[in-house]
Amino acid sequence: MSVKKTALTVLSAALLVPSSLVLPAHAAPSPPADGKGGPARSPAAAAPPASMSTVGGALLGQPGTQVNLLPGAPALPTSLSGRSWVVADAESGEVLAAHNAHWRLPPASTMKMLFADTLLPTLPKDRVHKVTEEELADVGSGSSLVGVKEDHEYSVHDLWLGVFLMSGNDAVHVLSAMNGGVEKTVKDMQAHAEELQALDTHVVSPDGYDSPEQVSSAYDLTLIARSGLRKQDFREYCGTANAEFPGRQEPGKPRDSFGIQNTNRLMTGAHGVAPYKGIAGVKNGNTTMAGSTFTGVAQQGDRKLLVTVMNPSSGSGNAVYEETSALFDWGFAAAGKVKPVGELVPPKSEDTTSLGSPAKSHEGGHTAASPGAGGGAGTALGIAGGALAALAGGVFAVNRRWPRGRRGPGAG
Repeated sequence: MSVKKTALTVLSAALLVPSSLVLPAHAAPSPPADGKGGPARSPAAAAPPASMSTVGGALLGQPGTQVNLLPGAPALPTSLSGRSWVVADAESGEVLAAHNAHWRLPPASTMKMLFADTLLPTLPKDRVHKVTEEELADVGSGSSLVGVKEDHEYSVHDLWLGVFLMSGNDAVHVLSAMNGGVEKTVKDMQAHAEELQALDTHVVSPDGYDSPEQVSSAYDLTLIARSGLRKQDFREYCGTANAEFPGRQEPGKPRDSFGIQNTNRLMTGAHGVAPYKGIAGVKNGNTTMAGSTFTGVAQQGDRKLLVTVMNPSSGSGNAVYEETSALFDWGFAAAGKVKPVGELVPPKSEDTTSLGSPAKSHEGGHTAASPGAGGGAGTALGIAGGALAALAGGVFAVNRRWPRGRRGPGAG
């Protein structure tokens, strides 16, 4: 059976591509909450715990803002309202500044980064699957959807586009079924989170749908994104701005398709948000319990940064993007002018040094060392020339090295 090739549009090296050079932008209205329906709203304010995990360094376990400014360093933005945020160097893993980094909060659809990082290696992208009604039966009310229909066939490639661009919970549930079911997928994701030392994360649903027990942290989301960006397919999907998605199939006729656009507003410039120079993903989310969440990666010059912001309360509909942009600006301006306050740790299988205070896993209750160094290398970001390189230009990659032979700042 032949599979219709899906058309992709990615950002050019200059990022701001003239509209005549891309597929028509089918901009959706303000995205629905991917939790329990209705317009997303931020939950009531609450104070962070007095002490949190020390994975990555002791300072990251303290509440409030952690930053060590050296002479000439720019001040942090004054308008930040996120309950939790992290700015980190995507290559070295150094955490340049953080605010309540390990506060366990609802992640919304940023949880899909862990879903993708867990399942992408297991499902061949050219595999074709016919969707059943049962596979869509448990998609939560009010979920964001890409438009997967029962009794229609989709390639794994198509479904991943639905996950990354439209945050489609329907596509997540179908891919989970192909992985052996939602329950197995949740267990696989939890095990992968443990391997990554994302110990603040508790997985209840693979799509990030609201549940009182489903939590992650700005630190964990940044860690998960960094792991995902080592994978070529992950980089491709999170860096895709527009695509064509398969539509209705009628006997004897060519299959319809319709345009979809990435809901990452820093990438597409939708809803009044200025596209951020050098942006290359990663994932946004919005639910009733979580408010707005976002993890982004960008490059300017040789500097590659990851920023995560969780649940800003400024009242602006674009607050999570505005605050992410402000933190990117600060991080690029602060290059070489701050002393890191911690680091993104390597996976357990690649960790060779135990530094910092022991941190307990929230899942198994066992003790996991809070590391600060390790061996191992891999590819990190698909970023070139200050922004995304077109897929036709080949795969771009940079070497990522775990910090070696040094104590992480703030590690006790």
